[in-house]
Parts: sequence; C-alpha cells; structure tokens
Amino acid sequence: MLSHLSTNMGLLCSRSRHYNEQDSEENAQAAEIERRIEQETEAEKHIQKLLLLGAGESGKSTIFKQIKLLFQTGFDETELKSYIPVIHANVYQTIKVLHDGSKELAQNDKEFSKYVLSNENKEIGEKLSDIGGRLDYPRLTREHAKDIETLWKDAAIQETYSRGNELQVPDCTQYFMENLQRLSDANYIPTKEDVLYARVRTTGVVEIQFSPVGENKKSGEVYRLFDVGGQRNERRKWIHLFEGVTAVIFCAAISEYDQTLFEDEQKNRMMETKELFEWVLKQECFENTSFMLFLNKFDIFEKKVLNVPLSVCEWFNDYQPVSTGKQEIEHAYEFVKKKFEELYFKSTAPDRVDRVFKVYRTTALDQKLVKKTFKLVDETLRRRNLLEAGLL
Repeated sequence: MLSHLSTNMGLLCSRSRHYNEQDSEENAQAAEIERRIEQETEAEKHIQKLLLLGAGESGKSTIFKQIKLLFQTGFDETELKSYIPVIHANVYQTIKVLHDGSKELAQNDKEFSKYVLSNENKEIGEKLSDIGGRLDYPRLTREHAKDIETLWKDAAIQETYSRGNELQVPDCTQYFMENLQRLSDANYIPTKEDVLYARVRTTGVVEIQFSPVGENKKSGEVYRLFDVGGQRNERRKWIHLFEGVTAVIFCAAISEYDQTLFEDEQKNRMMETKELFEWVLKQECFENTSFMLFLNKFDIFEKKVLNVPLSVCEWFNDYQPVSTGKQEIEHAYEFVKKKFEELYFKSTAPDRVDRVFKVYRTTALDQKLVKKTFKLVDETLRRRNLLEAGLL
C-alpha cells in the first residue's frame, strides 16, 4: 500500500515537473514574441511616412521607380522582364493614338491635307490601329516594329505628333519610337531607362521603404513612401493613408499647362492640378505635415514654353513674356513657381503657416537630379525633427 502510494506520488511529482517545464517554455516563447512586437513597434516609430500625391500623368510613379533604383537594389532580371508586355503595349497604344489622331485632323482641320497618310502607309496604319485597340497586345516582332517605324516616319504622323498635346500622346513616344529595333529583339530585356519610360497607370496603393543614406540605416532616417493612383477614380483610396504622415510630396507636371485630362478632355491638366493641390492643403489631418512640392517635367517645360505661351492656361492668363531663350525659360518657371507658392499660402490656415514648405524643380527621368532632390528632402525633414526635439 505504502509502496503504491509512493509510486503515485512520484508520478505526480514527475508530471508536475513536466508541466512546469512546459509552462516555462511557453512563457519564454510568449516573452520573446512580446519583445519582438515591442521592438517592431519601436522601429515603426522611427519610420517617416511620405505620401506621394498628384494628378494622373504627373510623374509620381516615375519618381517612385527612381527611388527603387537609387536607394534599394533596383530591378532584378525577373522584374525587368515583367515590363516587356507593358513596353510593347505602350508602343502599340501610342502608334494607334497617332494614327487615329491623324485621321481625325484630316477630317476636321482647315489644313487637312497635312494629316493625310501616304497611300502606301494607309493599310499599315489600319492594321496597327486594329492591334492597338485590342485588350491583349502581341509581342513586338521585327515585322511589326518595321511597320511602326514606317508609319512613324510618315509626314502626316509627324505633323500629328507636333500636336500631341491635343491627342493624349504620351511623353514616352519619341523614346520608344527611336528604340524600336532594340525593343523588338527576340532576346530583349528592358533597361532601367526603358522601365522609367514605361507607362502603367497606378491603381491602388504601392509602397517602398528606403533610406537616402544607403544601406546603413543607422546613419539616417528611414522612410516609407506610398504612391497612389492619380486619376480621379483612384483618389477615394487616398483618404485612409492621410493619418500620421510626415510629409506630402506633391507632384505637379508643369509642362502640361496646354493639355487636357485623360479621363476628362474638357478639363485642363494644370487647372486640375491647381484644384487638387488646394484640396490637399486644406485637409485637417495635414495640420503639422511638411509639404514638398515637386514642379516636375521641367525638361519638357523648357522645350515647350518658348513655343506655347503659358497664357493658354486659364491660371496663367496674366503671364507676360519678357525675353527669349534661357532667360525666358527661367522667367516662365519662376512665374509658375510663384503661382504655386501663392496658392499654398492662400490655402494654408494662419495656424499652419509655420509647417515646412519647400519647392523643388524636378525631372523624374533624371536620376542624378532625383537623387539630389531626395537628399535635400531628407536634410529638410531631419532638421525639422531636430527642431521639434529641441536639439536645434
């Protein structure tokens, strides 16, 4: 009896030890999970949230791709190859816009004869327009590239291209038309420049985490950049991102003062940008948010402004040219910059005037300029953080 009791007690003690060890192990695991959550929460506090906003075609997504190239590992071969159908689609879509635009101008313009295709190219034009109207585009072959090149060189298409601002002709047109042979190679892999020129409308939200100082995250700020679709139907997706933003980077394509929206051909793109910037500035959740205004597409602006007066845009109808050449380009740029600055202060409540506001001249396709600009943005935001911490 005693021996049986003692055996049972031994079993109980053994089980108790087993349970205690199991509890200790589970407690240790729970403590480790808790510690990791605390670490991640603490790390999140030090990540600066940047919101990339702007109207459609403002160059936001090109800026986003530049950040990936500059401050991350860039695009691997698989990612580069994923752009092949996008780039080929861009080529087919563009030649369709030009072909259909030439037909429209040939029917409606006073100087209609300039826009009539040569007889030998009419059949090529119809065939390419048909391909460009499909939902699924074929791979760009040497044969198709030769046809596109032939049509591109037609005098009517060149005349139509000169009026591209009226026809939603994309900025990437000339670049892709000059590289058709390379793009149609059977072993074609896009270059980083091809990827930067590739046009895909952003839908939803994409994000990237980076540090402008490079891999050593300890030596500088860490940023999380959000890019959202700029077209009107995408903007409802912005609102939930507005909380806890360190800075808004607003992209304005200053070259688009004579163009209309893709989604509303009655609306001037610059007027849309003005109204959108004004609306963003007035959001209550941005009371203490820094604003970085990127006056983008300066490379196109400086070529256009000498030929197309700023005054064609309602917002700029009081512009008066003062000179020619580079001096006139600078004068026009400063005028546009001043308009945005005036709008900023007019749309900013008196209690918000001390928030950081900086204006940068940008060309999203210029990697050196984008790198320099983001270094300046980084310095500005770090200085603001030091001021808020009372260290400056």
